[in-house]
Amino acid sequence: MKGLHSIAFLLVIIGGLNWGLMGIFNWSVEMVLGAGLSKIVFILVGLSALYLVFTHKKSCKMCVGGSSTDGTMQ
Repeated sequence: MKGLHSIAFLLVIIGGLNWGLMGIFNWSVEMVLGAGLSKIVFILVGLSALYLVFTHKKSCKMCVGGSSTDGTMQ
């Protein structure tokens, strides 16, 4: 499951970078990869986001262990 979590996290980062590039430079994944491949990337990013929404709390060390006010793990 750690591998799936890592892949999903990476795809969500790619999606966030895509949004940032769209906002700043008006670039998108579609401009770089083409329409066909970018649709697959968009679907994978969306599925990754859903996966992380439902599994993040049990996978994240910060969410599971909590943190103190000084930022260290408890």
